[in-house]
Amino acid sequence: MRIHHLNCVSSCPLGGRLMDGRTPGVLTRGQLCCHCLLIEGNDELVLVDTGFGLGDVRNPRARLSGFFLALLSPDFREEMTAIRQIERLGFNPRDVRHIVLTHLDFDHAGGLDDFPWARVHLMRKERDHALAQRTWLDRQRYRPQQWSNQSQWVMHSGSTSAQWMGFEGVSGETGLPADVLMVPLVGHTFGHVGVAVRSEAGWLLQAGDAYFHHREMDVQRPYCTPGLRFYQWMMEKERESRLRNQQRLRELCASRAEVRVLCSHDPYEFENVARRPMSALPERIVTEMPHFAPPQPESAGLRI
Repeated sequence: MRIHHLNCVSSCPLGGRLMDGRTPGVLTRGQLCCHCLLIEGNDELVLVDTGFGLGDVRNPRARLSGFFLALLSPDFREEMTAIRQIERLGFNPRDVRHIVLTHLDFDHAGGLDDFPWARVHLMRKERDHALAQRTWLDRQRYRPQQWSNQSQWVMHSGSTSAQWMGFEGVSGETGLPADVLMVPLVGHTFGHVGVAVRSEAGWLLQAGDAYFHHREMDVQRPYCTPGLRFYQWMMEKERESRLRNQQRLRELCASRAEVRVLCSHDPYEFENVARRPMSALPERIVTEMPHFAPPQPESAGLRI
């Protein structure tokens, strides 16, 4: 499998250097990426998270909370949405047959309705808690305005005995390509997962919001900027689980050279693996449209 790295609309949070660790000052806004993966399989495309979508760019106040718009001030550029970057790469967006969500936060699921034909894979617990809208913060982070394609959602239970690199409850059996796995990383949300992808270079784990800063994966001296430490505390659902899973990810990084771990918002990680500035668009890589097979009819027992 070939993996393409997309920054699907940067966020510009208050606090500058206190957030991203590299903006020269704390009175200007920082820059965080929204790191999504486009996976090129033999006969289809798979998208891991969507970032912000066309609807968010064109009418943000109707779809997103005023609280997070003020806090993060996303750099809304239509050309940075997943669907526009997929077109720029030379692919047909209709070949995106699957979207795998790490979780349903507004900055990870905003592009869902740009792909109404794609099956959307997420954890059942994530769906249930997002729909419940129990707290004020839940109502700000989970935005039903972005979920026009709920009929395409495929629920995963995470209750299987399957393992990946010591992580249990791994899911991937329901319609996903064999080399794409959902790895439970609960804490940031109740149904948060990482997405493991096997490519020619080995395994890549997109850990979503299980951590926010690359230095958090330092086994000896883990570090996170003060602003992102506060943001993680503010957004966490299960603190003990979040911290335990961060430690497990650190141990994974230290013990498995064949596994590369990335998170969703760290600009250093994105630029290192994508080999371009996070504000830059990818170069076209497909000169002739690939001829993927048409999708097969949906089986009756797909949704579990």
